Amino acid sequence: MRIALLSDVHANLPALEAVLADIDTRAVDVTYHLGDLVGYAPWPNEVVGLLRERGISGVAGNYDSTVATSYKHCGCRYENPEQEAQSHESFQWTLAHTEPAAKAWLAALPFRLDLRPEGGHLPGPTLILVHGTPVLNTVYWTEDRPDDFCLKMAGHAGAKAGDMLAFGHTHLPWQREINGIHFINTGSVGRPKDGDWRAGYVLLTVKGDATGAEVMRVEYDLVKAVRGIEASTLPHAFARQLENGGTG
Repeated sequence: MRIALLSDVHANLPALEAVLADIDTRAVDVTYHLGDLVGYAPWPNEVVGLLRERGISGVAGNYDSTVATSYKHCGCRYENPEQEAQSHESFQWTLAHTEPAAKAWLAALPFRLDLRPEGGHLPGPTLILVHGTPVLNTVYWTEDRPDDFCLKMAGHAGAKAGDMLAFGHTHLPWQREINGIHFINTGSVGRPKDGDWRAGYVLLTVKGDATGAEVMRVEYDLVKAVRGIEASTLPHAFARQLENGGTG
């Protein structure tokens, strides 16, 4: 079975459109999202609408749940005071511009999804989808986390050897296998932070005991995304971050 996993679209409609178009060429059986659909770019309603139109299920990211509940902030991590101020500005913009119907849909997203790609009638692997960790969707599960942390999270999720635990939130793709459990960070569709401006997602292949996860990168209309941000009242720094892949 071939499964496309996409995360952290962050209201970047051109990036999402390009990723879905790429997925359509790859004989993918099913696509799921791992949350953070809104924030930082000016198309929150359009992104939600496209995913609903395509029937793409998924889980709630921290940005989704905080916007849906009108929380005091997005639950994001900041590297400096300037980023913190910009993040609060983005959150208030998104709260004001996300329509009630879109907020209601975001509010209904589950915290996690457990999937049995080979069917529940067989004792095959389980694919567990969360946004941040199985405990909170605000915790950053970065590649430098030790194996003990990963296994602790697997324990919270009830994952066993052969299972897959997929997540996003950090905007940095990575994967690791520990004690037969596959840990997969899917990166970001709409706001990569690894220096590569292209949209990213993961193509997961599950066949018996064989599991393969390939990070896919897709060019999209970056100019449209940049101009969309600059034409809005969002911080224009977000446009520069798209251009430099989040490293500047």
